[in-house]
Amino acid sequence: MQAAQYGEFLSFNHVKKTFDQKSLVVRDFNLEVGRGEFVTLLGPSGSGKTTVLMMLAGFENVTSGSITLQGKPITGIAPYKRNIGMVFQNYALFPHMTVAQNLAYPLTVRKLPKSEIAQRVEHYLKLIELQGFGDRHPAQLSGGQRQRVALARALIFEPELVLMDEPLGALDKKLREQMQFEITRLHKQLGFTVVYVTHDQAEALTMSSRIAVFNQGMVQQYDTPDQLYEQPANAFVASFIGENNLIPAQRCTPGSGGYVRAQLAGGETVLAAHGDHPAQGEACVLSVRPEKLSIALDGQAYDNLVSARFIARHYVGDFIRYHFELPKAGKICVKMINDARAPEFTEGQPARLGWLSTDCFAFKTDTYPSQGGQP
Repeated sequence: MQAAQYGEFLSFNHVKKTFDQKSLVVRDFNLEVGRGEFVTLLGPSGSGKTTVLMMLAGFENVTSGSITLQGKPITGIAPYKRNIGMVFQNYALFPHMTVAQNLAYPLTVRKLPKSEIAQRVEHYLKLIELQGFGDRHPAQLSGGQRQRVALARALIFEPELVLMDEPLGALDKKLREQMQFEITRLHKQLGFTVVYVTHDQAEALTMSSRIAVFNQGMVQQYDTPDQLYEQPANAFVASFIGENNLIPAQRCTPGSGGYVRAQLAGGETVLAAHGDHPAQGEACVLSVRPEKLSIALDGQAYDNLVSARFIARHYVGDFIRYHFELPKAGKICVKMINDARAPEFTEGQPARLGWLSTDCFAFKTDTYPSQGGQP
């Protein structure tokens, strides 16, 4: 799902940001967002994603580079003139105003006629399913209701771009999932463009048309949720998006057909897709997701089979996690559906684990989490 499918809308061009004139919080940031897209900036704390959002909103200056909205530079325009909606984690509602007054405020400062203001307020109360709540104050609402009001206030003046900074971070799991549905419902219904910031990978995968994965001020990969999960660009993305096993290999030998032969520390050799192309003879890290692994039974054939020793079994309900240790290569997790085929093991019992080479990637070690990329 590329920006071209939506039409050119928002562009970051070689944007950099420093606060101390020494270190860059955001380094040479380039990103295209199409009209109507829901783009999420995802990354660990301190990765630079919120700084990018604040520069887009106009609350932080750009050190160098440019940001263009609908083909026009906005880096020199005051925040209130950018016509951008904002939704924050702490709601930022006026406590002394009623819900209706909070919704009316952006329209009042834009000097819309009173009749139109009243009509829009009523319309947006229906959109967020809070009819009859207009006379209440924020303190009389639940957290989910307050966040819906904050969302409606950001949308009521009909901006084409809405920025959301960790808007669901203060809600519990059930409310957060409900609000994810509400935001995506309104996005599809109204067609506005969203730039959304979160460190919650599940939230990003659920809501986004595309995701920019941040680490140390740089975008590691910008892609659709399924591509990020199934085809990670490097070891950091593989570790940050979803559950993953990262297995160190002491030597990689690139072969034909885009595959690599990787020798584990225990001596076993496995076949993996190239990933980000480790060089001949270099150490690398292998990435394979827990649900792609199988506990091999007699007669089953796999591209890769390795020996392991059982450590522990964690019952989660709909699935079970099996934890094993590879000879001299660390721990590995297998995720299996909880059904009659789920095997039983005793601690220390040997096993064979299998997976397909197409489900395994060989990455360079420079983005390996143990070397500073751990979220």
